[in-house]
Amino acid sequence: MRELDREKTIDILNSIIKFELAGVVRYTHYSLMVTGPNRIPIVAFFQQQAAESLTHAQQVGEILTGLEGHPSLRIAPIEESNKHNLHSILEESLNHEKKALDLYKDLLEVVEDASVYLEEFTRGMIGQEELHNIEIKKMLRDFV
Repeated sequence: MRELDREKTIDILNSIIKFELAGVVRYTHYSLMVTGPNRIPIVAFFQQQAAESLTHAQQVGEILTGLEGHPSLRIAPIEESNKHNLHSILEESLNHEKKALDLYKDLLEVVEDASVYLEEFTRGMIGQEELHNIEIKKMLRDFV
């Protein structure tokens, strides 16, 4: 095993926290903006995504502080088209999830072969983000 680059790990974890907290805001906003006949299950989906983003931020924060890092009080910039039809919201969600997946892959590159726990945690998060990408792509099929 190689030595963990603690500083780089903390930097990436902080980027992830900011991004996950932006996800809380993003998905809460989307849950409020959805209209139409399928509103109820879609609102529930976005509320679930917001709650999961908060859980992820908390999990990452625990690891970050365990490494003697200091979690940022900021959130990542939130890009929005200001189009609130379901297709636009799902497209924005997919872009968000792809960026989240990339951040976790960046973390994996740093922790791989340096920390079994961090590597396994990160692989699990990558799996969850990949699943989110698949789900949103399936939701978008009706619009293509």
